[in-house]
Amino acid sequence: MLFELLLNYVETFTFLNVFKYITFRTGLSFFTSLFITLIIGGPFIRLFSNRKIFNPIREDGPTGHIVKKIGTPTMGGVIILIGLILSVLLWADLTNIYILFCLYIVFSFGILGAYDDYKKIRNRNSIGISSRFKIIMQILVALFGLIALTYFVEYEEFKNLYFPFLKNLIINLGWFFIPFSIFVIVGSSNAVNLTDGLDGLATVPVILVAACFAFISYVTGNIVFSEYLQILYIEGTGEISIFCGAIIGSCLGFLWFNAPPAKIFMGDTGSLSLGGSLGAVAIITKHEIVLAIAGGLFVLEALSVMVQVISFKLTGKRVFRMAPIHHHFEKKGWPESTVVIRFWIISIILTMIALATLKLR
Repeated sequence: MLFELLLNYVETFTFLNVFKYITFRTGLSFFTSLFITLIIGGPFIRLFSNRKIFNPIREDGPTGHIVKKIGTPTMGGVIILIGLILSVLLWADLTNIYILFCLYIVFSFGILGAYDDYKKIRNRNSIGISSRFKIIMQILVALFGLIALTYFVEYEEFKNLYFPFLKNLIINLGWFFIPFSIFVIVGSSNAVNLTDGLDGLATVPVILVAACFAFISYVTGNIVFSEYLQILYIEGTGEISIFCGAIIGSCLGFLWFNAPPAKIFMGDTGSLSLGGSLGAVAIITKHEIVLAIAGGLFVLEALSVMVQVISFKLTGKRVFRMAPIHHHFEKKGWPESTVVIRFWIISIILTMIALATLKLR
């Protein structure tokens, strides 16, 4: 929006050429989303508190949560989405199909998450909408977006699956590309949602993964760097760095309020939309497996729930004291801050491994 307006005056004011640089606009996107989130965060928290938009606490959860977290506002994802979307609208090229796809995913999944949060608040429990309805809606939203994306994207390699560490191992997914991509987006969305159970636990890993993919999208969209790193060059994907910069800024601003003890929770409004958008970015840059590495913490949280459910249904026994796995360690007596910081450390390590895959091929 503002970016396109400024381009009209480049010939008159040559210093505006700086806005053509993706790195410059990524920085602007980061700071814009950060400042918007910091500015609106306080008023939104007061508004949600006055309207009693409180987070329903799981009755079977750790007893400390019932005491400490009850009465904390939720739906903080609204703050994140406002900062993120406004920043992207200001600084990204809105004619870029990849930017439009990411905006569609983050907004649509945010609406679904907001409806889930609304149901929890209205019913005063932690159930919300049914899991079946949530999954079906996520699949439909992702399906519609992917059909549109494949219609406008013409390069042949788009349906390929690339493996890190193995530069010559490439699988053409063909018709299976859309089901696989739906799995990536929906799986990423729900994995982040499951991770969002402690103060700041999901926010920092999202920042780290977004930073990783800001770099990946930039080098993927730069023909010089992509050739040097021997990765697929995809014209136009550099703009996704601006989207990732907005994620980092808005999440960092939100963390100011979400740091322990949290003044507000992001809720499904934030976690579903952020997770879905990370999946979308991974598909666009053709680094879906790298997402599983960088977001390994999200994968671990999701797997812990799956293992718990399967074990209980088959044997009647639970593998973990409570799932997702961060609650297991709480039940073992780890303080919440210890769990959060140690999981952050794991996420940092996994992000560094993911970045290393760009060169180790």
